Amino acid sequence: MTTLAASDRSPNDRPRTEPSDSGHPEPPAPAAPPARSAPPAASAPPARPKASARPAAPTGPTAAASAPGSASAPDRSAVEAALSGLPRVVDLLAARAEEHDRDATFPYQGIEAVHEAGLLTLTVSPRYGGPGGTLADTVRVLTQLGRGDASVAVVTAFTLLQHAEQARRATWPAAGYRRLLTESRRGPALVNTLRMEPGGRPDALPATLARRDGDGWLLTGRKTYCTGAEALAWMAVTARTDEPEPRVGTFLVRGESEGLEIDPTWDQLGLRASASHDVVLDGVRVPVELALGLRTPGREDVAEAELARAWQDLALAAVAIGVARAAGAWLVRFLNQRTPANLTEPLGTLPRYRCALGEIEAQLIGAEELLHGLAPRVDRGEPDAVARTGPAQLLATRAATAAVQQAVALTGNPGLSRRHPLERYLRDVLSSRVHLAPEEAVLDAAGRAALERGARP
Repeated sequence: MTTLAASDRSPNDRPRTEPSDSGHPEPPAPAAPPARSAPPAASAPPARPKASARPAAPTGPTAAASAPGSASAPDRSAVEAALSGLPRVVDLLAARAEEHDRDATFPYQGIEAVHEAGLLTLTVSPRYGGPGGTLADTVRVLTQLGRGDASVAVVTAFTLLQHAEQARRATWPAAGYRRLLTESRRGPALVNTLRMEPGGRPDALPATLARRDGDGWLLTGRKTYCTGAEALAWMAVTARTDEPEPRVGTFLVRGESEGLEIDPTWDQLGLRASASHDVVLDGVRVPVELALGLRTPGREDVAEAELARAWQDLALAAVAIGVARAAGAWLVRFLNQRTPANLTEPLGTLPRYRCALGEIEAQLIGAEELLHGLAPRVDRGEPDAVARTGPAQLLATRAATAAVQQAVALTGNPGLSRRHPLERYLRDVLSSRVHLAPEEAVLDAAGRAALERGARP
């Protein structure tokens, strides 16, 4: 079990300031940033090129939140301004994706580029000073980021989902969320919900225990598959209380909290730069106001839980589609350039290869149309759309996986060479399944729903 001391952090991690009680920042202090660990200095990224300089448009929300009843319609001009920077960000991510994959180092510079383009806070509600990006916008962003670096896209996805949930429900206390927004103006402030536990199921009663201690709670337990673990500013940890009748809730934990350690267990085939390590909590203190939604099991808001799951379904499927699109683009270049010794023209001139490429293209077009058609319906609040995101995620991810596998089969040895990115795309798209609902659960739910519809008069 290891953590990195402040002296081991990357020099590219900028110090952050802390907000005062009034919500305004205090002068910067020479403290380490809230991201509690980072790559050793030897693997730190070089200075950012001029191409990634901060754009003129604001990159984060204001620290002061307006009243919850304020208008929260998306600011389309702010959304489009952020989206306009996508091509540049994707190029920056792609330029270093292979390096981070090979070394399994966290892509701090890539996350910084996403932040500077205003994409990391795209789903912050306008009532908090953000652009209010929709699920359709989120799908669009993550599809593109997935083309550049799947690890950066997945880390970004979970932060966007957190802000989107706050826009819908305002579950964070005002002071806590104001602090997060203040941090988001100074640099990337990553957030993720930590649910999974070793050997457990997402729907099981958490083994992580919260014990009341004076004016707060003490958390003890282990969470696994914690995407972005070493760089999270905040962790939303699900836990149960030690009361005679246990309650379950979400506890907001600072990334640098005393008693919290990162166990670097993530050594997967793909998404190697996502730092999806285990997080170990040993008596981590959480103020009572940062314990959210404590309730007896089974009394959660089902409609909100389904909507949150719908956002996650389509967001993570979009990352997989982005990876497959990157694989397809590489395949096109390969077929246009590769001329075997027994041919006088490139492989792309042969009908067999064109048909195989057409099959890949057809799969991806279908998956994209599915996601981009369903996301706006979820944004409009159509109940049947929310119910369809699970099967849609399954179909889109299957299509993405099949497309990359076909591309590898079509190219033979070059497709599996570490000299080319296609093998990385294959590993990333296969490893993305760790963040998705099990196929059996999705299919069982769809089958049950079909049976219920058939039984109605």
